[in-house]
Amino acid sequence: MSLDLAFGIARSGLLATQRALAQVAQNITNAETPGYTRKAASTISLSTEGLPLGVKLGQAQRLVDAALVAERDLRRGEAAAAAVRERLLSGIEAVHGATDAGDSLGDTIAALRGRLIGLRGAPGDTGLQRDAVLAAATVATRFSEVATAIGTARQQAQDGIVEEVQRINASLRGIAELTTLIKGDTVRGLPTGDLEDQRDLLLSSLSESLPVQALRQADGGLVLVTKGGLALTLDAKADIFSTENASVGPNAFYGPGGSIPAITLGGVDITRQLTGGRLGEYINLRDTTLPRYQAEMDVAAAQMASRFDAQGLRLFTGASAQVPDVTLGYADPAGGQIGFANQIRVNATVLANPALLRDGTHDVADTLGGPTAFTTNPAGGPAGFAILLDRLIDHSLGETVRAGTGWPPIPATGLGPDGSLRSPFLPPRSIEAYAAALTGAQTADRAAASAARVRAEGLWAGLDARFQQESGVDPDAEMANLIRLQNAYAANARVLSTAQQMWDALLSVGR
Repeated sequence: MSLDLAFGIARSGLLATQRALAQVAQNITNAETPGYTRKAASTISLSTEGLPLGVKLGQAQRLVDAALVAERDLRRGEAAAAAVRERLLSGIEAVHGATDAGDSLGDTIAALRGRLIGLRGAPGDTGLQRDAVLAAATVATRFSEVATAIGTARQQAQDGIVEEVQRINASLRGIAELTTLIKGDTVRGLPTGDLEDQRDLLLSSLSESLPVQALRQADGGLVLVTKGGLALTLDAKADIFSTENASVGPNAFYGPGGSIPAITLGGVDITRQLTGGRLGEYINLRDTTLPRYQAEMDVAAAQMASRFDAQGLRLFTGASAQVPDVTLGYADPAGGQIGFANQIRVNATVLANPALLRDGTHDVADTLGGPTAFTTNPAGGPAGFAILLDRLIDHSLGETVRAGTGWPPIPATGLGPDGSLRSPFLPPRSIEAYAAALTGAQTADRAAASAARVRAEGLWAGLDARFQQESGVDPDAEMANLIRLQNAYAANARVLSTAQQMWDALLSVGR
């Protein structure tokens, strides 16, 4: 081997080692940079016609398992969705009250029944009459408070949809910009690892709002597909999705005839195709879970008002002193059930004259399959009049409309402002039991959301730890690699020094 060739080989080793040292230093420096992944370049041996020419260092490559990244981001989206559900349902659960504290909706109705039973022992006692009216007012207040909390959560879901659409559009624009840069550097043969790290960081953030499958192209391009099968066009200068702000009341719904705006892609409604992540969960809460909660509260309030009215006491009414018609479907506007829980109150006439709890507000005719006949206690009638109180205790708050005849079943289907929803439980026949059932079902949803969040976060943490182990920067390993490269650099420098000495010796012989 000639000395010139030895010089060249040693020089190539020094250059390759310098580049490798620079990459190790880059890894160590960025160990705490969000989204940064370890880069490494392979050494390529050079030769020609059997003669060694030294080495060169290839382009630095990311050490990333794309399948692992996709699975990690999927779990991240699940955790984000569960956190949204937990947060919005927690407010409703808090207003429902704790059953063990005796202040849930079912407990307040039980307390009203207890007051009526107490009044039955002394129907003319004005103090007991006032206590019963106050118990009724507590029931109405609890209905209103829970319904208001449901409406607040539903409005938060609608506002969250608008915010998530804006966040998604911003992420997609950023991904589009980085993809353009990556494709350009790929064509020019430049390293793209750092740009890909930035793009993956945006994809990971996007997965919290809307999980997507990233299909990577050989030229550095990217195709994004949602769980619903939508292929998203990347445009750095335009929004992909569009929606509008809206005020969401009890009668608002998304769909044909509804007042809630859709989410569109290129002018096409794609709301139902957006699932997963915070956006999908907000849509589910706004259009399914919370309208069902509202309907269950409305049905309970309407049934209670109607059952008291049917027995001869208009105890509960709406804002216009009306009692809903529960024989009509929930979604029928003529029935007046939608939003009734928000406005239920104790009848102003009863508030002004609590003795009506004993005497009644109106006569009732006997109807086949309905209540028996009832005539109000006239002015100056017996102070111990207890006929109405028996009817209220046994029938209005019981399971029968009259002895031996049960109340019509409380509806579990046809709920929601568009009539498309159903309760997940079989409704009991008494109002008290139905209130307890709906409270249990609604508060259980929050517990399930909390469990789902903990589970998804645990899975994400495990996958992220594995990702960091495989693709993150280990400072100890990088320092060990740095020492190895320093030794290699010293060895190549020694070769150059030795070759230089040999060259000098040859020149001295020639003199």
